[in-house]
Amino acid sequence: MTEIPPSDFRSRAMATIGAQPIAIAAAALVLIISGIGAIFLWRVATGMTPETERVAAGRQVQARVAQTSEQIMEKAKGLEMSQQESIDQLQAVQDQLRAIQLLVAAQRSETKKLSEQVGEIGSNLDGLRHSFASTQPGDTAEKPAARSKPAARSSRAQAKKSFQKRTKSRR
Repeated sequence: MTEIPPSDFRSRAMATIGAQPIAIAAAALVLIISGIGAIFLWRVATGMTPETERVAAGRQVQARVAQTSEQIMEKAKGLEMSQQESIDQLQAVQDQLRAIQLLVAAQRSETKKLSEQVGEIGSNLDGLRHSFASTQPGDTAEKPAARSKPAARSSRAQAKKSFQKRTKSRR
């Protein structure tokens, strides 16, 4: 094998590549210029540049966000008002419940008083019956036709009258 000195190798490589780098550089320059021209023509033809499109899209997003936040605020105010109305209604119902509870308690106490009075009337009626029964045997034999009302009805009527007098006096 024969050795090629390094100086010959460089000169041969430069001789074979010598005309080509200029052509490659010229072709690359033409491609770059034509690409830039195509981009420029595309932007001119569409009338918008990507920067203005981005700005317009950003503004649209901002407008949507502002509109959505306004809607949320309106809904929040509506919820707040309905919540306050519910609270007011609940308080009114609680007040009515308290009033009803007071009325029920008063009615219970009145019922208790009335039941005690009925018990007293019953015991008074029993007492009257016993006293009337002990005095009656002699009177009934003498005047059976003179009585217009039976003894039980007259004693009930008397008890009813005395009860009505007591309730009127307490009022």
